[in-house]
Amino acid sequence: MAMGQFSSYGSVKIWEVAPIVKGIGYGQAFATWCVVTYYTSLMALVSFYFIASFQSPLPWTYCDPVWADEKCVDSTMNLTNSSIFGKSESPSDQYFRRNVLQQIENIDDGIGAPEWRLTVCLLFSWTVIFLILAKGVSSSGKAAYFTALFPYVVLLCLLVRGVTLPGAYEGIMFYITPQWDKILEAKVWYAAVTQCFFSLSVSFGPIVMFSSYNNFKRPIYRDSLIITFMDTGTSLLAGVTIFAILGHLAHELDVDITKVVKGGTGLAFISYPDAIGKTDIAPQVFALSFFLMLFTLGVGSASSLAGCVITVINDDFPQWKKWKITAVVSVIGFACGLVYVTPGGQYILDLVDYFGGGFIIFVMAILQTFAVSWIYGYKKLIRDIYFMLGNKLSVYWIIEWGFFIPISLFVIFVYSLFNYEPLKIGDNYMPASATAAGWVLTLIAVSQIPIWAFIAVRKQTGNTLFEKLKNACKPTKEWGPKNPSERQDWVQHCQKNEIDTGDNSLDFYFYQRWYQWNQRHYVVNE
Repeated sequence: MAMGQFSSYGSVKIWEVAPIVKGIGYGQAFATWCVVTYYTSLMALVSFYFIASFQSPLPWTYCDPVWADEKCVDSTMNLTNSSIFGKSESPSDQYFRRNVLQQIENIDDGIGAPEWRLTVCLLFSWTVIFLILAKGVSSSGKAAYFTALFPYVVLLCLLVRGVTLPGAYEGIMFYITPQWDKILEAKVWYAAVTQCFFSLSVSFGPIVMFSSYNNFKRPIYRDSLIITFMDTGTSLLAGVTIFAILGHLAHELDVDITKVVKGGTGLAFISYPDAIGKTDIAPQVFALSFFLMLFTLGVGSASSLAGCVITVINDDFPQWKKWKITAVVSVIGFACGLVYVTPGGQYILDLVDYFGGGFIIFVMAILQTFAVSWIYGYKKLIRDIYFMLGNKLSVYWIIEWGFFIPISLFVIFVYSLFNYEPLKIGDNYMPASATAAGWVLTLIAVSQIPIWAFIAVRKQTGNTLFEKLKNACKPTKEWGPKNPSERQDWVQHCQKNEIDTGDNSLDFYFYQRWYQWNQRHYVVNE
């Protein structure tokens, strides 16, 4: 946030601060693109459910012979006398997988053709995003007033309904009871960090993009606290609501709650609809409100992700009109999203989410903290923040940014690599070709680092490779406040607070080591 607000640049242009690591911005933009393509497919599912919510009764509340099999058991049946006791599935589960997704068991023989109903919904989702962003990314902030506030109204209504259902207490206790033995598992820490990255859009680019439109003197420390606490509070509120409903679902099916806890899309399209279907008064109203809430949340997130990609393109090609860039991005995004509305699309979604939305971002976050703290230098960063906000940061932030965060992320990442397991489809591992495709996505993103580093070094002046490397680590003339008057004041501020050769940035570090080596070498030769 600080660097975006300071420079008024997007997630790629911001690396004028250190051209040698400009590839980090492109790697983040690629990961953001991967996420937005599948995020809009989830919006398509929400649109489908929203339309279905006009039906009476709600189509996922009973076992329709058209799509249900013998395992489908609704709440009106007597499970005790059922021959499939212990193996039953709720109608909301089968409706989602057998009717909406028309999901296949595996993708060994391909993923199938796009489902036409979901394709139409996907087109609608991208059309909404285009209309929001066509006038520019900053205009999407106006839509945020509704997309940010309306979901809380619906979530509170669902919370009240959820906690009054039979079995809700057991579900909530399952949610808040810690399992301390899991704290030493690498995958738990990896999942926790990647969830924080995803939830807060850390290292994705939207935070940099939105902060670039801020007033130069805006108190971002206040914004950071508000965003972090609101995100945590919302997650806890949603968690209690979800597990209250899951506890009720386990009670209805007469199974252990661990049997009904589902990850991914199952929560939004199985658990919540099941609870809504059991609402005594106007379930259609609850359903319409819930899926409208999900769609508004999706619009807010997807428009910020797509806006990040658009900003990257616009920064590199400022002569292009924004609405044309938005149109091209929307069309390509729709075409890429078709793969997710196929019968095997959810497996591809899981694959892209794991590598594009998790693995790549983790790598980029490590490199980003290292680049800012040790190539540009945390002393310069603190100096710039002091000029922008008038607040001197304590040694705590130096320790956090320069040491604790990059080292912690690196340790968790390496530990998770040693405990890596391929993704699964049910109880079976994904095909080797699918896993290979995921690693290709990672390679495309990570390869941006050396590619753009090579380009940056080649552009530098210097008689030796070392001089070119050193110059590529320095900020370009474009780095600094965008406003001319603020830029002039900043230059004067930098001259008064000049960082000497005791600076922590790597260009000074390598210069000192090179100078010391030359001195020793000269003495020996003498």
